[in-house]
Amino acid sequence: MLTRLRLRRLGVIDDAVLDLAPGLNVLTGETGAGKTMVVSGLGLLLGSRADASLVRSGAKDAVVEGVLDLPAGHPALLRAEDAGAEDEDGELVLLRTVAAQGRSRAHVGGRTAPVGVLGELGEMLVVVHGQADQWRLRSPEEHRVMLDDSDPAIAPLKTAYREAYEAYTSARDDLARLTELDARRTSEADALRAGLADLERLDPQPGEDAALATESVRLSHVDGLRTAAGTAQIALVGDDAYADGGASVSDLLGQARAALSGAGAHDEELASYDTRLGEIATLVSECSSDLGTYLAGLDVDPARLAEVENRRAELTRTTRAYGDSVDEALAWGQRAAARLDELENAHERAAGLAGRVGELLADLRAAAAALTTARTAAAGRLAAAVSAELAHLAMGKAVIDVVVEPRTNGPVPGDDDHPPLGTTGADDVDIRMASGPGLPQRTVAKAASGGELSRVMLALEVVIAGAGGSAVPTFVFDEVDAGIGGRAAIAVGARLAALAKHAQVVVVTHLAQVAAHADRHLVVRKTDDGHVTESDVAVVDGDERVREIARMMAGVDDTEAALGHARELLESAGHPMT
Repeated sequence: MLTRLRLRRLGVIDDAVLDLAPGLNVLTGETGAGKTMVVSGLGLLLGSRADASLVRSGAKDAVVEGVLDLPAGHPALLRAEDAGAEDEDGELVLLRTVAAQGRSRAHVGGRTAPVGVLGELGEMLVVVHGQADQWRLRSPEEHRVMLDDSDPAIAPLKTAYREAYEAYTSARDDLARLTELDARRTSEADALRAGLADLERLDPQPGEDAALATESVRLSHVDGLRTAAGTAQIALVGDDAYADGGASVSDLLGQARAALSGAGAHDEELASYDTRLGEIATLVSECSSDLGTYLAGLDVDPARLAEVENRRAELTRTTRAYGDSVDEALAWGQRAAARLDELENAHERAAGLAGRVGELLADLRAAAAALTTARTAAAGRLAAAVSAELAHLAMGKAVIDVVVEPRTNGPVPGDDDHPPLGTTGADDVDIRMASGPGLPQRTVAKAASGGELSRVMLALEVVIAGAGGSAVPTFVFDEVDAGIGGRAAIAVGARLAALAKHAQVVVVTHLAQVAAHADRHLVVRKTDDGHVTESDVAVVDGDERVREIARMMAGVDDTEAALGHARELLESAGHPMT
């Protein structure tokens, strides 16, 4: 539920905090006190479009902050966590800032988030019903949702249909892909076979092109390599056949060690240099030996160079169509083999899958028929229940009808015996209303006025919540009692209280008959210092609540008659003031 709403610099409200409770929360106050700003602020918090005119005159921005208490695993909590939000034991903080220049920012759980995330969360958390917010009644898709929510027996049928729909569409898409493969398999398969035959004939090895390139460079410079290696070897260890009187590195190292061998006995530091020279002499000997091995391995056969160049040319010609290197060509070969296997088996697999698709379509249509039957039965019950509720809401002549019709189009085409199918079944649902007996029915969004729409939504929410189908934890009604009074107003309050047994309800009202049913009564108070008008919100209880009810009923709160009537009204609503 929504536990706290704070509004700062929003219209006439400078800084106000609404502490909300479970059950029915009623917001009252004099005309112009700022009750509408509360609903507007809540709309901002739920992702509605920012309007710079809502920012208090002279302020740089307006800020709306809401605190929600959600159970672990709630979809809104999971969506907020996906957006990077942090929560403390299910407490989630939402924040919306609107600058005077019109720019808007959103924060979810202490993290910056797109405003669209607030909108997504709002759809899971709060439903706002006002004369300008009856989006559920204006959306044909929502008519179906409300019908489905009115009967718990529909939920398992929807699950069964959704599973059947996913199984059918998955198999259908696979069949379409296999059919396409089968249609073009001959030409594509021939091209793949030719490429695989080339690779098989050439039999390239991983990294072979790089290895041959290295060998080609070495063979092309073999004379220079031999001279360099031989000269280096002679310099290291000498060679009598080519001696020119100069000393080799090995000879010089021997002389150095001989010079140190005697003196080292008198100084450990000098003796350590003799040890290091011995290590160097060993490295020189090993290096000379390795150079000898290298010289012995140098291939001076011109035929080998020609062989290498021919192999490189052949690899380049064959593999250039499949990649920039032998490794890429080999990878193409693996993909080509898999694709060829798919193509060669496409016809057989398509033939087998076609029968399965037919079976799944029959299952899907059976699931759709069961869902249609359940919806049709639930439609009659919902229409009767809502019509009965409206009789208590000053709309006694209104007649509600819930029409379930076959849909006219869908992703799964129909035929002469079956309607098209979509993700939600075979049905279009339309909630219709006639203003009185014998009058034509029209879709409810067109047949009802703004105030009537609020009452129709209240009736729907009460019926759906009573059936256990409401998934939204908080409902907000703005001026749901517009145009009614007397006993009808008392009935509206009673219906709001009934809804509040299943969810948190916040109501903005000007009728004492509605306010008397509140579990928590909040008053928007206006002060005027002659220059700036500000509003604040306070919880009233006890005598304060009696005076507010009296003011709403009689316009005054200081006469015994008005206070007495207020106490009687509160007592009749189940809230006696002792």
